Amino acid sequence: MYRDLLTHLPVIVAVARRGGFALAAAELGMSPSAVSHAVRIVEERIGQPLFARTTRSVSLTEAGKALVETAAPALQDIAERMDRIRSVKGRPSGLLRINASNIAIPLAVTPVVAAMAERYPEVTVEVFADQGLVDIVGEGFDAGIRLGEMIAQDMVAVRLTPPFSVVIVASPAYIGRHGRPSSVADLASHNCIGYRLVRSGALYRWDLIEDGKDIAMETRGSVVVTDSLAAIDLALAGVGFAYVFEPLARADLAAGRLVQVLPQTAIEEPGLFLYFPRRASMAPKLRAFIDTAQEIGRASLRTPGRVA
Repeated sequence: MYRDLLTHLPVIVAVARRGGFALAAAELGMSPSAVSHAVRIVEERIGQPLFARTTRSVSLTEAGKALVETAAPALQDIAERMDRIRSVKGRPSGLLRINASNIAIPLAVTPVVAAMAERYPEVTVEVFADQGLVDIVGEGFDAGIRLGEMIAQDMVAVRLTPPFSVVIVASPAYIGRHGRPSSVADLASHNCIGYRLVRSGALYRWDLIEDGKDIAMETRGSVVVTDSLAAIDLALAGVGFAYVFEPLARADLAAGRLVQVLPQTAIEEPGLFLYFPRRASMAPKLRAFIDTAQEIGRASLRTPGRVA
């Protein structure tokens, strides 16, 4: 009775994941009218609306949520099994969707994707840059990349980078004009580039070590950003001090374009990890990404400078 509805289930899941018909249509390569038609067919056959529509938003009804909670894992399982079947006689293939923080892209994603493009041309890696944390399973991602301390306990985690420190940097020109701070208290008289947390909207307080104790310092300055690379660009332009992950600034520090101050205050982060649900570790496309990442890590234990 419902066999003819199976082809429309991926459309329902895409609309739910994207939160709209137009976005789902773009993802699926369909027209918005075709997406609406598919949703209407399923709703008519089930006899209940799946989405509550307004002029500004699309949300799941109770029936829609129940259907998506059943269909999405089943469709994901089918896709993974098909990938495994195709890989028996050939190579890993299919779409690998990864949700990564902005800072993870130059440090842990770019070198792996570059290598995979040569080794596994039948795998398409879609990287979604996201400053916050998302439910990677619910949002349809195969894996995520975050700092180790941010990963849920029920996920499998694979290290992608060594631990690294967080440093305070400025350009030689800025230091020449305004001087070098000799203590944390001295930062109060300097222009510090602020960082706003996208999800909460709060201004991030710099985590530092002073006299052997962890402190969270509120900063002031003439500019606030939501991207660490933007903070580095502003520091290079002589705007003020930036608080950034050391690997992002390593090349500029080595070249003398930036100068680190107060090194004794730097905290250490655990590094970046790829994480995914335990059942997903068997997917050939994800296995290929993991193997490539680990090979690059072993070969390098390198110094991942800023990507130009």
